[in-house]
Amino acid sequence: MNLKRKTGPQAQAELLDAESIIKDARRELAAPMRRLFGKRLLTLGSLSLLSGCELKDGNSVNTMLQKISFFNDDVQGWLFDPKKLAPTYAESMITRPFPFNAFYDIDQVPDVDPDSYRLKVSGLVSGKRIWTLPELHALPQTSQVTRHICIEGWSAIGKWGGTTFSSFLKMAGADLSAKYVSFQCADEYSTSIDMPTALHAQTLLTFTYDGALLPPKYGFPMKLRMPTKLGYKNPKHIIEITVTNTYPGGYWENQGYNWFGGA
Repeated sequence: MNLKRKTGPQAQAELLDAESIIKDARRELAAPMRRLFGKRLLTLGSLSLLSGCELKDGNSVNTMLQKISFFNDDVQGWLFDPKKLAPTYAESMITRPFPFNAFYDIDQVPDVDPDSYRLKVSGLVSGKRIWTLPELHALPQTSQVTRHICIEGWSAIGKWGGTTFSSFLKMAGADLSAKYVSFQCADEYSTSIDMPTALHAQTLLTFTYDGALLPPKYGFPMKLRMPTKLGYKNPKHIIEITVTNTYPGGYWENQGYNWFGGA
């Protein structure tokens, strides 16, 4: 495949310093603990086949894993089109029940009090930094029926409702030229995304599922829904959103998952 760098002022603006983002991700993924997941994922035999080399020690394994991870992020970053929409589906195709998935069991889902809940918006923002749940629910709303794709190999179709994340970022006075948006969650999960994905038309800050208030098992009080990303990039129970130019990493990303995580 011949991957060519986009040219022209508009294309350069859409990339939002992609080379700098990739450089940050590479630096963070260089830590040995962040390559641990990759070690478990691939055998020495498969790595030898991919590399054409004989891998005899931990350093050579880590080096090859790092190269594969970098390659994945590079290709995903260059192929991502901020204007291309993910497929949508008829409501008759919704997966019922929609699967529960987290890094903990369902009986450990956090119990968030809607009355005391406050969403904090921090970092490179010049507007409103604290949002109550009624204020969030009063925002203009839309919905989409899209496919959730899990890195574990399964997928499911669901209907998500909420406000477009790009609109929310604008209302919060976010610096839309920043490189990253990161998320902290009530279940101690964290992740981060690139700004082009944050501004994608199908990236929603969701408050409902299948026409009803978002249940706790699916992310109450809110979930970021991105059909252009794999499931682990879609945070639930969000309590803080940070706009930044400093690479934020994330729960799984810091253990070796690809940072870009595009589907």
